[in-house]
Amino acid sequence: MSASGGTKAIVAALGANLAIAASKFVAFAFSGSSSMLAEGVHSLADSGNQALLLVGGKKAKREATPQHPFGYGRERYIYAFLVSIVLFSIGGMFAIYEGYEKITHPHDLEHWYWPVGVLTFAIIAESFSFRTAIQESNALRGQLSWKEFVRRAKAPELPVVLLEDFGALIGLILALGGVGLSVLTGDGIWDGIGTICIGVLLVLIALVLAAETKSLLLGEAAGIEEVKKIEDAIVDGDTVTRIIHMRTLHLGPEELLVAAKIAVPHEDTAAEVASAIDAAEARIRGAVPIARVIYLEPDIYSEAEAAKGADPEASPGGPAPHPAEH
Repeated sequence: MSASGGTKAIVAALGANLAIAASKFVAFAFSGSSSMLAEGVHSLADSGNQALLLVGGKKAKREATPQHPFGYGRERYIYAFLVSIVLFSIGGMFAIYEGYEKITHPHDLEHWYWPVGVLTFAIIAESFSFRTAIQESNALRGQLSWKEFVRRAKAPELPVVLLEDFGALIGLILALGGVGLSVLTGDGIWDGIGTICIGVLLVLIALVLAAETKSLLLGEAAGIEEVKKIEDAIVDGDTVTRIIHMRTLHLGPEELLVAAKIAVPHEDTAAEVASAIDAAEARIRGAVPIARVIYLEPDIYSEAEAAKGADPEASPGGPAPHPAEH
């Protein structure tokens, strides 16, 4: 995901959420609707989340230092993880608490037309924000389903905005339903039920975000297509005859580490091996431009050694074979 594409979606969501949050708090002040209060806090939390994503994107651009030689690309993952925590605690848990209070101490809504009008405005505004996120995502997801896109995306911003906007739209519909039923039945308990439903929805979305960003924080390998391109680029059949084993790791959404042990002809001189490694690195960067940190270790391939299988001590955590591994 390009930085500009992610920023466009984030800014669109931030602008929509700030306007919506203000209108929801006004509606709560006039009506006393707990759904409106929960939705106002939800929109305020979302605004803070988008601000966190913008800060993370800016910090991730810092140059590498001796203390952090691989740069700060993973800052984007850290701030995305913070978003899931904020959404869970401030958005979800607050809404559940507020809904419980409204159910146990119900009261009639006042000036019901305020929340209905604000919710209608909010649905329209969120729809525009959601549309922007969808357009930005469509340019990147290709043939992937939405579920696969959220699970496989290495850049966290668009999946976060997509899930937040989707949750916001469903939450607005739930809030509108709770307010509408309270008005029709004259029983404020429906407003509390709608508020709890909003809270449960936000908690579920926060858990999905936390799981995905946790995986990115731990370190994910390149996608299958990228691994295949790297493997094809390394082996030229002449100076590099095969890949003995290879590992890839995302240092950030747009920076990939590649480490591989490669087989070279046993009769090659040191100068020829060095030249072969340089050429292989150039081919890798040409095939996968985000492969910016590359370590290639030359070796002589042995059928007998290969037959023994992977060395469990070869890498932290044991062997990690890839379906496309040679």
